Amino acid sequence: MERIAIFPGSFDPITCGHEDIINRAVPLFDKIIVSIGRNEDKKNYFTIDQRLGFLKTVFAGNIKIEIDTYEGLTVDYCRKVGANYILRGLRTSADFEFERSIGQVNKKLYPEIETIFLLTHPEYTSLNSSVVRDILRHGGNVSQFIPEGLSLGLGF
Repeated sequence: MERIAIFPGSFDPITCGHEDIINRAVPLFDKIIVSIGRNEDKKNYFTIDQRLGFLKTVFAGNIKIEIDTYEGLTVDYCRKVGANYILRGLRTSADFEFERSIGQVNKKLYPEIETIFLLTHPEYTSLNSSVVRDILRHGGNVSQFIPEGLSLGLGF
C-alpha cells in the first residue's frame, strides 16, 4: 500500500515552518499532497492562485510532493485521493491540544486515517502565517520568514 499523506492548510502564505515540516516528512511517505483548504468564509490575504503558485515554486522538482486544493472535510478529501495519513506540525502545547481534538474527530469519521505530528524546530515556534500577514500589512520585510527565493510578488 502506498503511503500518502495530506498536509492541509491555508498557506496564506507558506512560511519557513511549513516548508521545514514538509521537507522533513518527505522520507516518511511515498507521496505528500500539500493541499490548500478552500474556506469561503475566511478572508484570505493572498488569492488561491497566488498561494498555489507559492507552493508550486517552493516544491518544484520534488517528485514526491503534489500541490492541490480541496473543499469540505479533510477526511473526505483523504478518501478521495487515497490518503491514509494527515501530516501536522506542532509549535506549542496549545497546537497539540487543538490538533489532537481534530485528529480524534477525524479518526471517528474515517477510522483508516492516522494523524502524524512533527515538532517544529525551535526557531519556527513563534512563526505562523498570521504573523507574516501582519508584518506585510504594515509594510515590513518578511523574507526571513518565508522560503528562500519566494518574494510573494512584493519586490524584496
